[in-house]
Amino acid sequence: MTTIAIIGGGPAGYEAALVAAAYGAEVTVIDADGIGGACVLWDCVPSKTFIASTGIRTEVRRAVDLGINLHHDDAVVSLPQIHQRVRDLAYAQSADIRSRLLSEGVTVIAGRGRLGDAETGMSTHTVIVTPVGDDGAADGEEQTVLADVVLIATGASPRVLPSAQPDGERILTWRQLYDLEELPEHLVVVGSGVTGAEFVHAYTELGVQVTLVSSRDRVLPGEDEDAALVLEDVLAERGVTLIKHARADAVRRSGDGVDVHLADGRVITGSHVLMTVGSVPNTDNLGLDKVGVELAAGGYLAVDRVSRTGASGIYAAGDCTGLLPLASVAAMQGRIAMYHALGEGVVPIKLKTVASAIFTRPEIATVGVSQQAIDDGEYPARTVMLPLATNPRAKMSGLRRGFVKIFCRPATGVVIGGVVVAPNASELILPIALAVQNKLPVNDLAQTFSVYPSLTGSVTEAARQLIRHDDLD
Repeated sequence: MTTIAIIGGGPAGYEAALVAAAYGAEVTVIDADGIGGACVLWDCVPSKTFIASTGIRTEVRRAVDLGINLHHDDAVVSLPQIHQRVRDLAYAQSADIRSRLLSEGVTVIAGRGRLGDAETGMSTHTVIVTPVGDDGAADGEEQTVLADVVLIATGASPRVLPSAQPDGERILTWRQLYDLEELPEHLVVVGSGVTGAEFVHAYTELGVQVTLVSSRDRVLPGEDEDAALVLEDVLAERGVTLIKHARADAVRRSGDGVDVHLADGRVITGSHVLMTVGSVPNTDNLGLDKVGVELAAGGYLAVDRVSRTGASGIYAAGDCTGLLPLASVAAMQGRIAMYHALGEGVVPIKLKTVASAIFTRPEIATVGVSQQAIDDGEYPARTVMLPLATNPRAKMSGLRRGFVKIFCRPATGVVIGGVVVAPNASELILPIALAVQNKLPVNDLAQTFSVYPSLTGSVTEAARQLIRHDDLD
C-alpha cells in the first residue's frame, strides 16, 4: 500500500487526500491552521460570504429603478452579525471537509510538518510533525510520519510591507477585517488587484467612503481592460475615489486614523487602511534542503504540469507553487499529483482552460486566451463583444452595464476564450469554459438552445454573430 503524507489541509491538500484515499493509499494530512486552509477559514470563503451580505444592499439600491422603493438609506448594517455569519460559515465548511476526510479513512494530524533527512538508498520520505494546540502554538512531542510520497500544500499569506505593519486595528490585512466591530468611516485600500477591488466594492455597498490607491493606470491591471473599465465606471458612480499611478511608501497611525504616504509626497488620510499588495508563499521551515528542493524566484516551489518538484516523490500544489492563486487550480494540482504518484492516467494541468471570477458588482469572469494576448498578436482570433444592454432579461432587471465577449479561431471557429461582465458572471462563464475545455466550435454554442429571456441568451447570440464571418467553416 502506498503511503502519502500531505503537508497542508487547504484545497490542494484535502482534494489530494480524497483522491489518494479513493485509490486505496494510506493518507495522512498534517495541518496547523485548520482543515480547509486559508481559502476556507480566512480568504476565499469568508470574503465571498462577506460580499454576499453586501450584495443585499446592492439589490435594495437598485429596487427603485424597478418601481419599488425600500428606503435603502434607512437600512441598518450590523457588522458584528455579518462577521459572525462569515466565521460561522467558514468553521462549518472546515468541519464538513474534516468529517469527509475522516470518513474516507484519512488520518488528520494537527501540527506543522517539515521534511527530515533523506536516507541513502531509501525511497521513503520522513516528515517530522510538531503538534499544535487550538491556539496554533507547539503542543506536545514531535512525531515522525514515513511516506512514499509527500505533497507540500502550505499555501500563502498576505504580503506585509516593512513600512506598513498591520496592527489589526487601523492598519489591516484582508484576514483582519472580520475583527472590526464598527464600519470604517473612510477606508483606504492599497492595491488594485482582485482582492482590493472586491473589498472596495463590498465596503462601498455598505456605505463606507472608500479611496483606492493603485500603482497602475487602472483598477484590475492584470484583467481584461474592457471589463476593468466597466468596473471603474461603477465604482466612480458609487463615489469611490481612485488614485492612479500612486505607490504607497509607508502607512502610519495618526491619532484615530491612518496616513498613507505616497512616493510622490502626497498623503492620503483615512480612518483605516486595508493592504492588498499580494501574497507570499509559506515555504519557510519545510526542510526542503534535506531533500534537495530549491526555491524558485519569490520563494515559490517550482513544479511541472503534474505537480512534481525536482526531488523524487516530492510534489507541491496550490499557492505555494505560484502557478495561479485560485482554489480551483490548487485543487486540480493536488488531484493531478495523486493521479501521477499512484500511476493512474493523468492529464497535465492546462492553465488556458481555467475559468476565474472577480466577485465585484458586476462580477467579472474570464476563461482561456485573453484579449491582451490576442491584441499582442500571440493568438489569431475573431472576437465578438455583445453588450448586455441589448439583452431582454438584462433590461427587465434594470442592468445597464456588462457584456459577453467570445474569442474563436479565425478559420475553424474553435472557441479559445471569453469574458463575461454581469451580476452573475461566475455562473455565466461555464458554457464558454466548456467550449474552451472541449475545443468546441462556436457553431455548437450558437446552435444550443438558451432559455428566453435569460442572460445566457447573450452567450448564444455572441456565438451566432461570430459564425457570420465568411472565413469560418
